[in-house]
Amino acid sequence: MAHLSDIEIAQAKELQHITKIASKLSIKEDDLELYGKYKAKLPLHLIDEEKVKENNLVLVTALTPTPAGEGKTTVSIGLTEGLNKIGKQATVVLREPSLGPVFGIKGGAAGGGYSQVVPMEDINLHFTGDFNAVEKANNLLSALIDNNLQSKVNNLNIDPRTILWKRVIDMNDRALRQITIGLGGTANGIPREDGFNITPASEVMAILCMATDFDNLKERLGNIFIGFTFDKKPVFAKDLNAENAMAILLKDAIKPNLVQTLEENPAIIHGGPFANIAQGTNTIIATKMGLSLSDYAVTEAGFGADLGAEKFLNIKSAFAGLNPKCVVLVATIRALRHHGGAQKEEYNTPNVERVAEGFKNLEKHIENIRKYNIEPVVAVNSFISDSDEEVKFVVEACSELGVHAVVSEGWAKGGEGTQDLARAVVDVVENKATEFKPLYDWKSPVKEKIATIAKEIYGADDVIYDKKAMLNLRRIDRLGFNDFAICMAKTQKSFSDDDKLIGRPTGFSVTVREIEIAAGAEFIIPILGKMMRMPGLPGKPASEGMSIDNEGVISGLS
Repeated sequence: MAHLSDIEIAQAKELQHITKIASKLSIKEDDLELYGKYKAKLPLHLIDEEKVKENNLVLVTALTPTPAGEGKTTVSIGLTEGLNKIGKQATVVLREPSLGPVFGIKGGAAGGGYSQVVPMEDINLHFTGDFNAVEKANNLLSALIDNNLQSKVNNLNIDPRTILWKRVIDMNDRALRQITIGLGGTANGIPREDGFNITPASEVMAILCMATDFDNLKERLGNIFIGFTFDKKPVFAKDLNAENAMAILLKDAIKPNLVQTLEENPAIIHGGPFANIAQGTNTIIATKMGLSLSDYAVTEAGFGADLGAEKFLNIKSAFAGLNPKCVVLVATIRALRHHGGAQKEEYNTPNVERVAEGFKNLEKHIENIRKYNIEPVVAVNSFISDSDEEVKFVVEACSELGVHAVVSEGWAKGGEGTQDLARAVVDVVENKATEFKPLYDWKSPVKEKIATIAKEIYGADDVIYDKKAMLNLRRIDRLGFNDFAICMAKTQKSFSDDDKLIGRPTGFSVTVREIEIAAGAEFIIPILGKMMRMPGLPGKPASEGMSIDNEGVISGLS
């Protein structure tokens, strides 16, 4: 069946009722909130903080990826299958896919081949409605803001020119990036410029992923910074009494979702922020749920380790008191060829010299992970175009650095193909005395925190601030937000802010163009280069290759 597509493999699998999957985690049927036969919500009371501290958290990240991605989700699922096969109780904890990329160019995010979470179609589409709830909560706040501008009752005197809050929709739609609203007469509101972000870029999504419980969720929603009054006073969502209504819309979305892998192991999927413009990790609640219910929780962070992993460690783990015991760095021979100078049409052409040159990128990521006092394992995600010589080079080069590199064949073989990777991870967890430490203290000065990430993780020589960024720094200081975490927004294609600088660039500076504030999430967001929060569709969207028949059977979704 190796020739089958991802969706055909998933559809060929007879799924277990979700109550059977829950029983593997000792979850009582009465604790499940069922969404049909194969999906369920998990109540927050199942989180056990003592078990969170005792059990083993494994983070899966990657080298700087090619546009197609290097298979972190597939490796995360495959590693979980492999751990269970060697006798370790493991649960995979993932993010929810965004509809925009599903119908655009990147496809879904349910893994691939024989390392998938299922029901794949549901997970990649509306799932349990969490994204819809985030979207509605975000847009409720937008409606309340515009209503307050119009209202003669309890008007907050908001200056429309200073409003930073945007509407969201979970679709790639470039036409909505910059719009004008309130046209058509006085009954339609106050005309002003506005725009849409894609739902994963919403601060509400970031807040959902950082919240520790329902009360904390409400508090964070109330702390969303909207803009200023005409008197230059800051305005927050709580000034509009918005937090309770927004929280009502999120009352089910805050609960993690339980599904299963193709090998009938538990999978928790919850939250879905992008890693180049947000924190790129699933919810704190979901990660703690996985650690509460199983000996090993395998989770992932978006894009390369300079983005998702950096934020997982410095933001999520530092805030939530998590202690990752091992980091798996996913590498592909294809990506190493890319970083060695291969053009797109050469990605599948064996070339040891290209791989050797591209290894410098992976080497930098290995160095970076060790700065957190965590030992990495390299997973060489196997592709049919890999040559034995190229794989041998990577394994030996990693060995020279004291790092175990293992070929991962989860896509082709599921857990059978990832047992060696699982054993390498267990060796690090059980035999390496690691004690995670963040790279910076949240209470350090803002510029110092930014410089630490830029110099230590990216390898930059210096950080340059545009005039607008300097004005933003003064605003941050005036508002008292200096103690927030740094959530860098930059290209995922390079260590630098220039996507053309592949490999391991040196002798460069990064430029902070502007700095946004996410006060509810407690982020300061320096924007390096031109980052878009609303993607566009490609010339030939993935949606054109999809179909559904009379029986509701979907094809072309991957």
